Amino acid sequence: MAEDSAQAAIDRIMQTYDLLVNSSAAASAEARAKVTEYVNMLIEGGETDAHRLTVCGLTYLRQLDGSSDPVKAGYTGL
Repeated sequence: MAEDSAQAAIDRIMQTYDLLVNSSAAASAEARAKVTEYVNMLIEGGETDAHRLTVCGLTYLRQLDGSSDPVKAGYTGL
């Protein structure tokens, strides 16, 4: 059951992430590998809710690519 919810969450994460970020197939595959490892770590830690896994996975990928950091995204405060 955990494998099914993990795969469903990972698929949802990647579908959403691919809509948000225009990346190459190689970059998308790398992101999928990283988020798969991350989601599996969350499941091992006891998280079972697919919606929380999805949100956490998207947040993780956005942090990795710097898009959730306003400075890296180009915000200067001016």
